[in-house]
Amino acid sequence: MTDGLRFGRFPITAVSPVIENGAFAAKSIPCADLEVGATVFREGHDALGVEAVLFDAAATERQRVRLQPQGSGLDRWHGIISPASEGSWTFRIEAFSDDYGTWEHNAEVKIAADVDVEVMLAEGTALLSRAAAEPARLDADSKTFKAAAAQLADATLSVPQRLGAGTSAAVKAAVQRRPIKSMVSVSPSYPIVVERLAAGFGAWYEFFPRSEGARKDPATNMWTSGNFRTAAKRLDSVAQMGFDVIYLPPIHPIGTINRKGPNNTLVAASTDPGSPWAIGSADGGHDAIHPDLGSFEDFDAFVNRAEQLGLEVAIDLALQAAPDHPWATSHPEWFTTRVDGTIAYAENPPKKYQDIYPLNFDNDPDGLSHEILRIVELWISHGVKIFRVDNPHTKPVWFWEWLIGTVNAAHPEVVFLAEAFTRPPMMHALGRAGFQQSYSYFTWRNTKEELEEYLTEISHESAAFFRPNFFVNTPDILTEYLQYGGPAAFKIRAVLAAMGSPLWGVYAGFELFEHVARPGAEEYIDNEKFEYKPRDFAAAEASGRSLAPFLTLLNRIRKEHPALRELANLQLHRTSDPATIAFSKHKRRVLEDGTVEKDTVIVLVNVDPHSAREGSVHLDLAKLELDTFNADGTFTVDELITGQSWQWGAENYFRLDAHAEPAHILHIRR
Repeated sequence: MTDGLRFGRFPITAVSPVIENGAFAAKSIPCADLEVGATVFREGHDALGVEAVLFDAAATERQRVRLQPQGSGLDRWHGIISPASEGSWTFRIEAFSDDYGTWEHNAEVKIAADVDVEVMLAEGTALLSRAAAEPARLDADSKTFKAAAAQLADATLSVPQRLGAGTSAAVKAAVQRRPIKSMVSVSPSYPIVVERLAAGFGAWYEFFPRSEGARKDPATNMWTSGNFRTAAKRLDSVAQMGFDVIYLPPIHPIGTINRKGPNNTLVAASTDPGSPWAIGSADGGHDAIHPDLGSFEDFDAFVNRAEQLGLEVAIDLALQAAPDHPWATSHPEWFTTRVDGTIAYAENPPKKYQDIYPLNFDNDPDGLSHEILRIVELWISHGVKIFRVDNPHTKPVWFWEWLIGTVNAAHPEVVFLAEAFTRPPMMHALGRAGFQQSYSYFTWRNTKEELEEYLTEISHESAAFFRPNFFVNTPDILTEYLQYGGPAAFKIRAVLAAMGSPLWGVYAGFELFEHVARPGAEEYIDNEKFEYKPRDFAAAEASGRSLAPFLTLLNRIRKEHPALRELANLQLHRTSDPATIAFSKHKRRVLEDGTVEKDTVIVLVNVDPHSAREGSVHLDLAKLELDTFNADGTFTVDELITGQSWQWGAENYFRLDAHAEPAHILHIRR
């Protein structure tokens, strides 16, 4: 009768996380909590049970989780599944008649009213006898059911004793382990891709290799570029700060035609290095290294040194070309030709990039796509496993779906970060198409209201397909908040980024509080994109004028607390102060021996960099899964920034001075 119908015995609708009806896989990392949900209901008043079932790539069932009702009268069910390893997984929702739940409810109500007493006891006897005979039932549970069924049927016992046997804690525990069910309805299966940890968790540090070790001759004012050998000396400090990824802007030859000068001026001197994003010259294109930086042997040595220090090297995949890129003559069809016969340069009005030609994927999509695949494979062969992709939103989404899918099929360890500051639908489409990470709007979310709205969106609305990397600054972006907020603003943004997202990033100079902008622009004066910028990090740290120790502390906290590895577990809490935001992250793990381990971090941040703020924070204790309290109803929190310990409860006073410590990072002591 039900063949070809959309609904099974019990309707299962609005399953999540499901991307485009299962056309794309939801994203996860090993052992992360993945919240699943569904709207499930039935006719009448009998009890309903709902489970999520997780399968590995071999279609072997690995986990079965009983879902719980969410809210009252909403018919919405939710729970947590945790794929254990990298690879392709699927999950489905199963709904069933909860036969024990129905009987228990009816028996307790009717027997209390002295209605159908023997009938209800007999039905309980039959139900538990049937369950005891199920072949998949644990032997101990079968014995529990048999004993309970015998007592339910024993007329020598009192009615309360017989009912008590059928509703005992032992029976309920056995039912919890494996429900007594019938009439199972099954949803379609939906895909999950579990990618390596670096796809969803990591701290990024960006520097320009040419600036690391660059020298200026005071007699001639001529610069000598830094290179991979001199830049490698900086890697120790980056690793000591606890970063995981060292990201390099484009390392290829830089065009000479229309080369930009300092601060993006249109005329460059012969000694100006130009923008690394203007890729290509007579020295080669995307498959070459700028001669000033060294050789492929030097690059390989840089990658090897990074690996020795626990760092991964990410390089920029900027799909554009300088006017003197070899492609401009060998493949002019890969660009847009204007009516006057010239190739169009890049524009983002009012910005103009006369030194860059954008690519056109419509003239020869097959040829251009395979050339880019060749380039990516070349850099993979030199140890690169992470690509930061420049402006992916200016290329067709189909291309990224093809490229990332092709690369990940052969190299599942490769990670792509989308540098896409654009409209949400495009950013989300790139995530669905395969990008493991993306830049985000976090950079411009500064007030409490803006942050609460954005944190809710990225943790609960788009987390299954969009992983935001919270960069605090970039060579192009120096927000007004950092320009005018003083050192406190840098601390505040670092805490919000490092604690709010599993992925965050810093561009060199942030730890030195660099904050002077080009007049009228939201970018640095004397921008490193167009000139060398050596920095004396050691001197700043020695004098106490460096944020490096604080960044080191944040990265250590991130590594020590599993709760901070995930995005969807972020929960906001109420504060009385309009400039203070509070959120928590909670992780519950069941260990192999069956014990439960809990990790909970509470973050409280004053987002006003100019003053002290005080008030109350109201914690939703249910979201913190607290099960142990002190005698006075409080619990112990350890302040991870200062090392202090306090007794907290549901409501707590705070005072956060922006010029001292503008944030609390608290760990609940279990």
